[in-house]
Amino acid sequence: MTLDHAQAALKKYFGYDSFRPLQADIIEAVYAGRDALVLMPTGGGKSICYQIPAVTLDGVAIVVSPLIALMKDQVEGLRANGIPAAFLNSTLTTEQVFQLENELLAGHIKLLYVSPEKLVTAGFRQLLSRLKVSLFAIDEAHCISSWGHDFRPEYTQLQFLKEQYPNTPMAALTATADRITRKDIVAQLRLSDPALFIASFDRPNIRLTVRPGQNRLGQILDFLKKHPDQSGIIYCLARKTCESLAQRLNAYGFRAAYYHAEMPPHQRSQAQEDFINDRVPIMCATIAFGMGIDKSNVRFVLHYNMPRNVESYYQEIGRCGRDGLPAEAVLFFSYADVMTYREMFERDETTPPEQKALKIDKLERMFEFAQVPVCRRKTVLAYFGETYDGNCGHCDVCLRPPQQFDGTIAAQKALSALKRVNERVGMNMLIDILRGSNRRDILERGHHQIKTYGAGKEYTFDEWAFLLSQMLHSGLIEIAYDDHNCLRVTEEGNKVLFQGKKVTLALPQPKEKASPTAREKALKAESLSGEVPGSLGENQHEELFQRLRELRRTIAVQQGVPPYVVFHDTTLQDMAVKCPLFVFDLLQVSGVGERKMERFGEAFVREIRRFALEKNPTGHKPKGISIIRTWALLDAGFSLEQIAEMRGLAPTTVAAHLAALYETGDNLDLSKWISAEALEHIQRVLPQLSEPYALSAVQELAGEQYHFDQIRFAIADYRRQRRVAATPTDNEAEEA
Repeated sequence: MTLDHAQAALKKYFGYDSFRPLQADIIEAVYAGRDALVLMPTGGGKSICYQIPAVTLDGVAIVVSPLIALMKDQVEGLRANGIPAAFLNSTLTTEQVFQLENELLAGHIKLLYVSPEKLVTAGFRQLLSRLKVSLFAIDEAHCISSWGHDFRPEYTQLQFLKEQYPNTPMAALTATADRITRKDIVAQLRLSDPALFIASFDRPNIRLTVRPGQNRLGQILDFLKKHPDQSGIIYCLARKTCESLAQRLNAYGFRAAYYHAEMPPHQRSQAQEDFINDRVPIMCATIAFGMGIDKSNVRFVLHYNMPRNVESYYQEIGRCGRDGLPAEAVLFFSYADVMTYREMFERDETTPPEQKALKIDKLERMFEFAQVPVCRRKTVLAYFGETYDGNCGHCDVCLRPPQQFDGTIAAQKALSALKRVNERVGMNMLIDILRGSNRRDILERGHHQIKTYGAGKEYTFDEWAFLLSQMLHSGLIEIAYDDHNCLRVTEEGNKVLFQGKKVTLALPQPKEKASPTAREKALKAESLSGEVPGSLGENQHEELFQRLRELRRTIAVQQGVPPYVVFHDTTLQDMAVKCPLFVFDLLQVSGVGERKMERFGEAFVREIRRFALEKNPTGHKPKGISIIRTWALLDAGFSLEQIAEMRGLAPTTVAAHLAALYETGDNLDLSKWISAEALEHIQRVLPQLSEPYALSAVQELAGEQYHFDQIRFAIADYRRQRRVAATPTDNEAEEA
């Protein structure tokens, strides 16, 4: 098996011309029979690394997947691409399981998704022994490591695979794993001299932003108004927050649902289906939601609460922008989240001390990410051991860099106020004291009588939160987690207060004043950057894209599948840019494989043709526009002769148009213009001639009883048949 076979399968089934970085190397390692440990960020293309070997190697690939929803989405997508795939889990009836086992034993399934719990059962292990397994793929492999952020004990039972199938290659794949977790994955799965592949964790299409946690609802409403009808996830720490936030968003006119682990299974399933199928664009959810979602057009992920570690954060934001188009990740940060997590970890008596310490350390790293006024992308990539030169120019820090200034006086005001209230207040109370708030508890405690009350009115609440976070990160103050989370002045803080130590702090730049319209235009320009044929204007590209989205939604409802299973947004964007007028031209669109062209191609081309006729684009060749004008009249029910008269064209010209339509993929009924006998007779002489076929030469060999229009249709059908014959069948691809 060679990379040429993989390349052909990539184009045939997925419609892509080339692999992403590392994908080809990983596939070659699997072809060589090597085990592999693969680290790729969410949306980076991990699945292709085992799906392509699965369809090209002999036998069935066993994919271990942790969630039923993930299996369902993956299988639906594979089947839509013409790949025989299935899943085996508790949702199947006894009859369905029996039928699936028969298909497996007959060799009709190329990929089988199964949960780790099902994999280790005696019944499945017996079935496994009767199958020819091409490879094992362990998805979400970090779940096997106790050092990982999402440890699942059931994953440790997978150790038997390498013992019983030592010669079958195994690929362990994960989106988030630090060095210690990687080492543990190899040990736990007993991988044999695995090839290590670490892709870049950089997701440049996702804009990273951290905002203060005050007035979160107002900030979220403002964000959603600037992103109308876009699909996104809002992660919340508490179940009640998910429900209440969804209710409030609906009250403000946004369509939102909620999802958490305590919901009845049928409600969770309904909420997920509504989100996947674009019936509800906004999902307010706990971390129980997302791992099984393969939805490509999620445009934003908002964190209502700070995640507990960087791994979780990066995995969760990776669920947006999977199609490569611009996406937004906004984290709302407050110290209350840090306190809540810390208390949760401290109270947990079931976790060993070293694991508890690890959780707290990872929490501190997440806290640092949210606080340090350094390029967000540089910070998060450094966490995963990846060097990023320069700054991204895309995150909130780069777009609005903080103003550096001598913050000694500001720090002294805060430290002095903290000392004067005997270090018995938290972050928000201290800010309100500095700003001279008249809140009741300040007056009741007498804090309004201290010398530094109102001494910091020159800074807003958000600015003080930004300043104090830097003081906390710099070690001037600390949080007494064991004493109601009150702030304390540290030894370094005392040096600033009493020994004249200087402090450099930063202030955020004022919020950008650009209008939402200008910002949206910038995002569109970014998403449509690159070489554009020029057949449509920029506004027309967007209009056509929206019409194709509507068509996709209609087809998805008819087919009973999520819209992204039909085509991803990136494919529709490319389709809107290239504006193909003929069915076979769709294969030049990224993400359109042969199976999807056959299933959906004509419907999308029809919509593009209607749009092109309405807008009269200048970029297409006049002949192309003329042909689809003929098509429009044919589609309206007019005959060849009527079309010729209506358009003022010779009948032979109209016949040439119809022949061209058929040759390029339209399913026209040729029997209206040529009999089966004439078609067969004319095509019998074509191998004696060479391209391009001269009509007179064909007529001389076939007989003068056949006129040129019949010959045109026969040549069109002959060329179309040869094109189809040149395409490998599913069986041929499997044999390759």
